Amino acid sequence: MTEDISMMRKPLGRTGLKIAEVGLGTWNYHGGPAPLRRGFEAGALFVDTAESYGSEEMVRDAIVGMRDSVFLATKVSAQNLRHEDLLRSADESLRRLGVSHIDLYQVHHPNPEIPIEETMGAMEQLVDAGKVRYIGVSNFGMEQLDAACRATRKHPIVSNQVRYNLADRTIEDGLLQYCQANGITVIAYSPLARELSRIIDCDPSGIILRISQETGRTIAQIAINWCLCKEGVVTIPKGNSVEHILENCAASGWRLSDEAGLAPVRPADRRHRRRRDRHRAVPGGPAVTVGRAFRREGRRRLHDPGRRAGRGRGRG
Repeated sequence: MTEDISMMRKPLGRTGLKIAEVGLGTWNYHGGPAPLRRGFEAGALFVDTAESYGSEEMVRDAIVGMRDSVFLATKVSAQNLRHEDLLRSADESLRRLGVSHIDLYQVHHPNPEIPIEETMGAMEQLVDAGKVRYIGVSNFGMEQLDAACRATRKHPIVSNQVRYNLADRTIEDGLLQYCQANGITVIAYSPLARELSRIIDCDPSGIILRISQETGRTIAQIAINWCLCKEGVVTIPKGNSVEHILENCAASGWRLSDEAGLAPVRPADRRHRRRRDRHRAVPGGPAVTVGRAFRREGRRRLHDPGRRAGRGRGRG
């Protein structure tokens, strides 16, 4: 599969740096270093972890001999956002990762009990010390993100890592537009909705399956590419095997010719409403043609096309 992969890159905020648009997520990851290294070899030179995942040491093993090529991101937990706690957490992550600096250090969740100014001050201190290159956040709604941006003095927030997929488009209620308008990259986690079956369940008309049959791309690849069609959005799907990671990587290097053809795929309404208030307050490649049939709603429920679709494989 690697011969068909041409990994595209997207700008990281307004840093001037470009990163792989398909990275490697490691939440609940148990595949070991080898699949990650194959992902790096396929061009996914971007790996994301966190102090709470328990995977930093495994990532350390995966990046041996490749550190200069891999964009390394990790996160500090919400309970460690006091100034001294955050500095200590960063040092511990550096030790577990076996590196001298972290490329992207992210606040994992907002903590309303701790002033954001204190947290951002510590993050900027880490940048000044050369321990961190760029500052990011995760799971921040629009008002929280705006407050965090205002709290920085020298080093801007370059990314916000949030859930985004065909079944959960909550960030389209304003957060996505805010990020796009302010040069903040959206790092979409769970682009496959953890279980691909959740996306399939949101598509009773079988639109995604028809696109898959027409283009020769898997359902997972179409779901990831749908995210990548959005300006300023990169993804970090999880794969626990070489097969799944290479399949995810092959979602790059091409574009759905009309991603709006997936508009009839309905988000999971209850989850969408539940998450909406928390998020409320903004380069192309060769196109893959999707025929008109994909824009017509059929009567057939999307079923599992088998191994290629990867239904129920616990992927993020």
